[in-house]
Amino acid sequence: MNQANLSTYTSFDGHRRIASGPLLANVLAAKQAHARANAGSVWIFDDATGQAIDVDMRGSEEEVTARLAQQQALQATPDAPQPETGAAADMPRGRGRPRLGVVAREVTLLPRHWEWLAAQPGGASVALRKLVEDARRASERQDRLRRAHERAYHFMQAIAGDLPGFEEATRALFTHDADRFQALLADWPQDVREHALRLGFGDEALPLA
Repeated sequence: MNQANLSTYTSFDGHRRIASGPLLANVLAAKQAHARANAGSVWIFDDATGQAIDVDMRGSEEEVTARLAQQQALQATPDAPQPETGAAADMPRGRGRPRLGVVAREVTLLPRHWEWLAAQPGGASVALRKLVEDARRASERQDRLRRAHERAYHFMQAIAGDLPGFEEATRALFTHDADRFQALLADWPQDVREHALRLGFGDEALPLA
């Protein structure tokens, strides 16, 4: 499934959250906010990255809806699988042997690395794939935390850069100090505070109602 179809978005009119959920709901809420005379800065944030996005809101709501549906349909088209190149493309396959989505690319290693890989069961390709998978599993939690910190920072930088304690809050975010982060955001507008906490630390970091 295309990752774009799984994304959720959150919109703000100034420091007030006005929508959260699918992109269309956020775009229509942002369009309505833009039309109000007392609207502040209107933002639509991608919750997966914390970054603000630009959407064409010209025309009626029906026109905006149709244009967005067309764009999402194009984005949802799966990419064509990359063809194998080089030695992998020329290698004969046994009867019924699937390609398994393998992509051949150049890897540069020292001679002793190639010697070690060649001596491993299954040869260099199998050994390299195993090493990559092991490294991915070992760093999975750290990578997840890094992505959470980055998306919260992108959101905070866009909407809260002039709020008190921003720099200290950023340091607490990147050291994953949820208690200090929450304390530093205590005087921020509630919607901004809650969304930054959710992006950086998950729903479990939010105070109980």
